[in-house]
Amino acid sequence: MTSIPVEGENPQTAAPPARSAKRALVGRLSWGLADQAASSMSNFAVGIYVARSLGVTAFGVFSLAWVTYGVVLNVSRGLSTDPLVVRFSGAPDASWRGAVARSTGTALGVGTAIGAACLVVGLALGGRLGPAFACLGVMLPGLLLQDAWRFSFFAAGAGRKAFVNDVVWGVALVPAMVVADRVGTVAAFVLAWGASATVAAGYGYLQSGIRPRMTKARGWLREQRDLGYRYLVENVSLSGANQLRAYGLGAIVGIGAVGAVRGAELLMGPFLAVLMGLSLVTVPEAARVLRQAPQRLGKFCLLLGGGQAAAALLWGGALLLMPDRLGELALGSVWHSASQLIAPITLGVAGAGLGTGAAAGLRALGAARRSLRSQLFASACYVSGGLGGAAVAGTVGSAWGVAAATVSGSAVWWLHLRSARREHRHNPIPEVRTS
Repeated sequence: MTSIPVEGENPQTAAPPARSAKRALVGRLSWGLADQAASSMSNFAVGIYVARSLGVTAFGVFSLAWVTYGVVLNVSRGLSTDPLVVRFSGAPDASWRGAVARSTGTALGVGTAIGAACLVVGLALGGRLGPAFACLGVMLPGLLLQDAWRFSFFAAGAGRKAFVNDVVWGVALVPAMVVADRVGTVAAFVLAWGASATVAAGYGYLQSGIRPRMTKARGWLREQRDLGYRYLVENVSLSGANQLRAYGLGAIVGIGAVGAVRGAELLMGPFLAVLMGLSLVTVPEAARVLRQAPQRLGKFCLLLGGGQAAAALLWGGALLLMPDRLGELALGSVWHSASQLIAPITLGVAGAGLGTGAAAGLRALGAARRSLRSQLFASACYVSGGLGGAAVAGTVGSAWGVAAATVSGSAVWWLHLRSARREHRHNPIPEVRTS
């Protein structure tokens, strides 16, 4: 199988020395970590601010809006940026630019369509949830476009641009949060978060010089339908399971329980920043490994997943030793309920980290059918464990149910990766498209 030359590289020349290749890999991973650190810092600041300012119930309302955004974000990624990363990582510049115009246009179209629906639902709901969902609907186009720029830059190996874009978001967030704090409502914080992301989305256009083409979205969906629709179902099953668990937990235990779970997740924030930062570059890097040295893909995925799982356990252990006064300083009144969930959430995050190694390998292999099966199984376990645990033992039971489900789902990911690698050796996938 032939490899795709990177822009500026002469395909007739020999492959770069191993040391240079490793240096380039470390550089791309470093920018991924730096970018996610900037992004997670912004999200962490918003979460902490809302938790301390408005209390556990209002934080639960904000968390429901947050997980809804997560579902929409994964719809956008499945249709727009996931196919882009798989098929255009390291592609020639002309092909990449054309793909990015169509991909970001698709993300903008998804945000506009679902945002309008979310606005209508929010206005109809009223009460505590309605205004937050209505504001989320208004902000969705900018939020999704900003995320699409990040993945576009990483597909080109330009992680520095993604990092700068997230720094712009963080800087714009500061004055927006000050205004939101003066208003003192969940809706105001949602608007502040979304408006600052929209500023960064506009800056992404200046960075790339590429105009998102919403009119080309239908063509993009048609071109990428063999991957896009499977990734859509896969991604939505993941975030949809999270949303169902959150809504179910709120119904079974109370909205305060949703805030407690989100508070515990915030405590894992620094590690999750590492995990998510790596996830931005793992699929492009796994695709490069597959093209250059297919026999090393398994080892790459194992080191990736095992390293993340070990780091999660270490971070969770440190949280268990944290004095109560520090937890109260960070989360205020949310700390007492969130601290009881540290152990199960740590185990769940470790399981998720282990599974991301296998998921990256399946994406690189283009094994969309197998990754879809793995994700559907993991999502079904997640909802069943989370809601079954809540019915039996409340918030703590839900957390332990999710932990067990995540570990089980990770095992299925690895079984499918083993089968997909065996299939690839006997029937290599066609070369990646570049137009």
